[in-house]
Amino acid sequence: MRTPRAALTAVAAALGGLLLTSGQLAPAQAADAAPGAAVAELPDNAVFHNYPANVHNWVAANPNDPRQPLIASRIASQPQAVWFSNYRPTTVTQDVAAVTSAAAAAGEVPVLVSYMIPNRDCGGASAGGAPTFAAYLDWVEDFAAGLGDGQSVIILEPDSLALTTCLNPTQRAERFNALATAADLIHAASPEARVYFDAGHSAWHSPATMAATLREAGVLRSGDGIYSNVSNYRTTADENAFVQAVLAQLGAPDLRAVIDTSRNGNGPLGSEWCDPPGRRVGQNPTAATGNRLIDAYLWVKLPGELDGCDGPAGSFSPTRAYELAGG
Repeated sequence: MRTPRAALTAVAAALGGLLLTSGQLAPAQAADAAPGAAVAELPDNAVFHNYPANVHNWVAANPNDPRQPLIASRIASQPQAVWFSNYRPTTVTQDVAAVTSAAAAAGEVPVLVSYMIPNRDCGGASAGGAPTFAAYLDWVEDFAAGLGDGQSVIILEPDSLALTTCLNPTQRAERFNALATAADLIHAASPEARVYFDAGHSAWHSPATMAATLREAGVLRSGDGIYSNVSNYRTTADENAFVQAVLAQLGAPDLRAVIDTSRNGNGPLGSEWCDPPGRRVGQNPTAATGNRLIDAYLWVKLPGELDGCDGPAGSFSPTRAYELAGG
């Protein structure tokens, strides 16, 4: 049987003592240290895995719905991220392994979202997460155990760095240390995993502010890159400029970026982020971005799954999916 705290302590010791044996998070150390051994970059011809999700279930269950053909052809046909957002510590390893093994069998790259940080979304529409940071890091260890030895893309905790207004300085430091440790645990278990840290999006924080936050959270030591626009609608052009500016501020030549293009085909509706009408899906997922700093355009937020205004966050709306698909 796994001994989570002992295993975590051993990993933390090897990584410079990010965690004390009591389970208390130590102050961040060497945040500007050079990253460890480089993870293999995503090749331009990488194919991302399309693992069944809510949209596939709806398409299969509604063959006679007049919206079904368009939703099937424009959304369900595209590879999308798999979110791990429900706290199920006893099954997370096998749940992750189901995704990664299916991707490996197909010769494809899975995209997985770890969404379990305590005090998630500052108590907003997507509130939840692990009950404590000790429980969170145990969960991450189990999450990482399912990744296997193939290449994978890990979107580490959306909004965890861009949204910190509910945290006091102690809580902020605790979160940031946990994120760096989580990335280290993932790399230790699955060296081919590429872990990307939250950079918000182009209309949220300035590149300088976001770079400073990322640096504080240990991206230079523990990350492979950054991501932007998750669950938002900013244009690909704006996000390209933004992430390149953040990377320039970080000054780390090995870091790269991925951008969520799942719902940005029509760009934003002003500043509205919660289920705005009239949006469209954006560029299909691809690793052939034509920009060496941008590893991939991905569909991280699943088109048709709500933000929390037109229904519970994460629930599937065929009406919204049909609209996004161009109906």
